[in-house]
Amino acid sequence: MNTLSYVTVDVFTSTRFEGNPLAVISDARGLSDAAMQKIATEFNYSEVTFVLPPEDTQNSARVRIFTPTMEIPFAGHPNVGTAYVLGQQAEIFGKPVGDTLRFEEKAGVVEVSLKRSGGKVAAAAIRAPQPLAIGDIIAEETVAGCVSLDPGVIVSTTHAPVFASVGLNFAIAELNGLEALAAARPNLAGFQAAAGHQATSGHDFSLFLYVRTAEIRARMFAPLDNVPEDPATGSASAALGAYLVSLAPEADMNARITIEQGVEMGRRSVITLDVAKSGGIVSDVVISGGCVSVMCGEISLQD
Repeated sequence: MNTLSYVTVDVFTSTRFEGNPLAVISDARGLSDAAMQKIATEFNYSEVTFVLPPEDTQNSARVRIFTPTMEIPFAGHPNVGTAYVLGQQAEIFGKPVGDTLRFEEKAGVVEVSLKRSGGKVAAAAIRAPQPLAIGDIIAEETVAGCVSLDPGVIVSTTHAPVFASVGLNFAIAELNGLEALAAARPNLAGFQAAAGHQATSGHDFSLFLYVRTAEIRARMFAPLDNVPEDPATGSASAALGAYLVSLAPEADMNARITIEQGVEMGRRSVITLDVAKSGGIVSDVVISGGCVSVMCGEISLQD
């Protein structure tokens, strides 16, 4: 294999050059783990996906997700974008493409529903592969030190800063307004110090900040993964949405939550969450969003 085909898409948007860019290698057979990591580092996107035949023939594909520094077990925008790309193919490893896909990932099987418009794939919805898990509380001073803010702008009325996951772990904290959110600047030393006290795993310490206005505005910082800021983070949004619904007083509810991210970067993204709660426990989280194609090309593997 001398060359490898790829496509890129912008995810959680319908406007090219907004949303979160993703590179998809739709046939990664023959690539070593080291080669996948080097390719992901070369793209320097927040994630790159590598598609392989499934281990269980009942599933559609095995999808591996790499940041510029490491492989991760699950992420939102890579699943939505990969489903969008594969959904435009006639088949995946010899099997016809329908409107439902199942991706094998390190976090579990991810179920995907394709949304078509005029016969073309326009968006995708994915189901979080794991139930909501809440980890340790994080000191307000730790969060503030990561993003060069005063601890006083952190809101703990609904919840203290905390780790949360539905497949990938994030530190989550609420701020007191859009001015504070806009002022956040990642401080590498602060992230390194925070990571030294991290008791959970999945990837390096990553921080998801949000503000509640009419909807939710968020920013996500992961400089330890060589992602100073991410324009759209479906896995973090899903963890936040699930956590907020879990804290609501109703024992049973279905909530639709819209999260806007990437605005401060000039790459506005819109992430839609549908969260179901039954008997006081969050039972289902679905992440959905649009995509638009951007580039296609070949990677040279040998001279």
